[in-house]
Amino acid sequence: MARNQPIAALQEALREKARELGFVAVGFTHAADDPERARRLHEWLEAGHHGDMAWMEDRADVRQGPASMWPEAKSVIALGMAYTPDADPLALEGDGAKARISVYAQGRDYHDTVKKALKALARWLVEQAPETQLKVFVDTAPVMEKPLGQAAGIGWQGKHSNLVSREHGSWLFLGAIYTTLAFEPDAAEADHCGSCTACHQACPTDAFPQPYVVDARRCISYLTIELKGPIPHEFREAMGNRIYGCDDCLAVCPWNKFADSAARHKAFVPREELVAPDLAALLALDDAGFRQKFSGSPIKRIGRDRFVRNCLVAAGNSGNGALLAMVETLRDDPDPVVAEAADWAAARLSEA
Repeated sequence: MARNQPIAALQEALREKARELGFVAVGFTHAADDPERARRLHEWLEAGHHGDMAWMEDRADVRQGPASMWPEAKSVIALGMAYTPDADPLALEGDGAKARISVYAQGRDYHDTVKKALKALARWLVEQAPETQLKVFVDTAPVMEKPLGQAAGIGWQGKHSNLVSREHGSWLFLGAIYTTLAFEPDAAEADHCGSCTACHQACPTDAFPQPYVVDARRCISYLTIELKGPIPHEFREAMGNRIYGCDDCLAVCPWNKFADSAARHKAFVPREELVAPDLAALLALDDAGFRQKFSGSPIKRIGRDRFVRNCLVAAGNSGNGALLAMVETLRDDPDPVVAEAADWAAARLSEA
């Protein structure tokens, strides 16, 4: 090891370097597979809770644990970067002129920001310990970051299935580094949900068949982001004015009272035009306008058609007759999913 640095000293230096790079949470766990985590994953997939996300099923064999993906790995470094909001994510509920975009998508694309910091931390680690091998991950590989985060002590998986931190609440972007170095594991975080079921009670579409399990097929985040076809009619009214993701189950978590937006990474300061966007303006976006508006945003990846489909559902729920003329123009949209959503929205607005 470089400079004859003991592993314990390197581990503490790595914690400090991670914080310097913008991570507010860092923990260590071993890289062995956990049979219980693997069992829960396969049960979730067998129940069909992943919906159309075939990529989760296709690589389930390596997703089930670090050793399954990379047998040479000895440790996992779990990291969290804060995106804590200033304002109440539920403040725009029921506003017929505005659309609601999930807090995580109001700033810059977290994939780019987190991965850049992970790579910088990885380079630093190789400089300190040239013999190490490592791999970095942020939400684009078959890695179960949330259970690994709990095993590494940076939070626990709440009843809404997302990681919750006693210090940062529900507002953490997660990343992981697998390494051949044998770091000392941190103590796993205990579950602090207790008897609370606020997240389940807040879900507009009843997406939790049981605590700690989410049925993606009923989740507004899945419906507005991952689903490519028409949104099932049974969920449209419950979507309200949510056009990209949903924060309801996170926003009501009592642990958020300890979260401070001062810890938020500067890249995730919300873009002003995405905090309370005008629904009429969003409906008017063509492909070029969509790409320009959402350059550098995670929203860009769903494309104009899926995005306008979501906006049309919000328009249909708005009760705002001023949107009817714009909706009517989209009934002849070249994309059949957009055209169908426009028909539905126009009928709703006409009735209203």
